[in-house]
Amino acid sequence: MESYALLLGSTLSAGTVLAIAALGLLINEKAGIVNLGAEGMMLCAAIAGFATVVVTHNPWLGFLAGMLAGALLAAFFGVLVIWLNTNQYATGLALSLFGVGFSAFVGINFVQAKLPESVSYALPVLGDIPLIGPALFRHHPMVYFAVALTIGLIWFLYRTRAGLVLRSVGESPESSHALGYPVRRIRFLAVIAGGALCGLAGAYLSTVYTPLWVEGMVAGRGWIALALTTFATWRPVRVLLGAYLFGGVSMLGFHLQSTGVDIPSQFLSMLTYIAPIVVLALISRNPAFIRVNMPASIGKPFYPGS
Repeated sequence: MESYALLLGSTLSAGTVLAIAALGLLINEKAGIVNLGAEGMMLCAAIAGFATVVVTHNPWLGFLAGMLAGALLAAFFGVLVIWLNTNQYATGLALSLFGVGFSAFVGINFVQAKLPESVSYALPVLGDIPLIGPALFRHHPMVYFAVALTIGLIWFLYRTRAGLVLRSVGESPESSHALGYPVRRIRFLAVIAGGALCGLAGAYLSTVYTPLWVEGMVAGRGWIALALTTFATWRPVRVLLGAYLFGGVSMLGFHLQSTGVDIPSQFLSMLTYIAPIVVLALISRNPAFIRVNMPASIGKPFYPGS
């Protein structure tokens, strides 16, 4: 039973990276913007956060640096696709490729660097409960933040006027513009918010989840986060559950190995990527279901006055 509690705990930690990044991308797509540069933004944020913690010994400044790096890259992407009307998909791919190369170049001097010893964040009393404590109450605050972020995003999107405006911009930017809403400005703010969350996920990855810097350490998680938004049909709760599902799949192989099951390491490496492909293939069998839930203007440029 203890091994299953540890599996659950590692699932929550692994899913947190995907959940925070995917929720950021969800904000983008609710506003009608697709950002395929998540992988690059997360990598740049990972090295920004890691380097900041190495220099300052303050993990919270590392998160701030990661968010800033993600927001700056997202802002550059936003200027290109929102005001200059470049192709969203091509621009996002270029941003991803840039992030991969730039993070590798900047991170050369930090490959062997070590972070200060981490602090225990186990909750008093609750963290000592047998089985439940290690599974649920000994995590970094970012694990609980992912849950709070999901709840907050649900409230914002479906219970506030600002959330309604954001969704209307994603559904019908022409109508929103006719009503006097600054469509481009709203989309730009949404893109920056999404980039900041992708940056936070990258910083969490390099400073908490795997506290080191290795070139390409995001290892496709940005692409999985993108797939998560479609898998979740653009619903925050489903994004969180999907993140834990994919996180659990990635941890399951290691759990089986620890129990004596002989599994090739190559198979374990591809498990995380097979699961999203299988799930998306199953969802795609009913394209009408995706069309009903997908923001109508997603991926399309907006031309004021057209």
